[in-house]
Amino acid sequence: MNTFQNQVAIVTGAGQGIGLEICRQLAGQGAHVLLNDIEELLAEEAARSIQKEHGSCIPYAGDASDVSFIQEMVRESVNRFGKLDIAIANAGITLFGDFFEYKPEDFTQVMKVNLSGSFFLAQAAALQMKDQGASGRILFMSSVTGHQAHKDLAAYGMSKAALEMLAKTLVLELSPFAITVNAIAPGATSTERTLSDPDYEQTWSRITPIGKPATAKDIANAALFLVSPEAGHITGQTLIVDGGWSSVSPSPY
Repeated sequence: MNTFQNQVAIVTGAGQGIGLEICRQLAGQGAHVLLNDIEELLAEEAARSIQKEHGSCIPYAGDASDVSFIQEMVRESVNRFGKLDIAIANAGITLFGDFFEYKPEDFTQVMKVNLSGSFFLAQAAALQMKDQGASGRILFMSSVTGHQAHKDLAAYGMSKAALEMLAKTLVLELSPFAITVNAIAPGATSTERTLSDPDYEQTWSRITPIGKPATAKDIANAALFLVSPEAGHITGQTLIVDGGWSSVSPSPY
């Protein structure tokens, strides 16, 4: 498949897990991918793994919540590949904490990475797409915690719900330029990070209606659809990918 032949994409927070799988699939279908991660070694290793599969992917390490760095990433994609077609704000952090004891610095950090980083990536990418005079795709990474309450995740859930509202709001700003903006809300997903918990797979298999947590590929499949030409008439929407969990919402605790 060459669905994304010669398109140019930025994916943040993509050194492993869902972001890496999105990059792998995009490159495998013909896209030129700028793979970002805050950890330089992780970004380089991830990009090399994709290059070995004959995909066009360059690492670009740095803080995806820093506005100057975000603008630099967009410039780099244009300098390297001549344009920007797709921007996926995948970078995010989860800082658990009891509401009554949650630290201001933790709250600020969650909002900076999850919200500010996504907002200003969308801004910088949309400005470039607008200047190109061609259509574009912007995608945010929300979460089922933006729909259903999770213990000790008030700040995180708040940030993810806000991203879905941002996707709706930007429809007004971006539609005149043929730029779509959507969000994905993954549920429990097996990644390197989540599987550090030895009970994760068993717990979420028990409480997910479909009988298992998602894989990174499950989420990447949804992401690729929303940034593909086939989704050109879909904008301002959030696609929940959770095996039915949010329909019943049993607590993992």
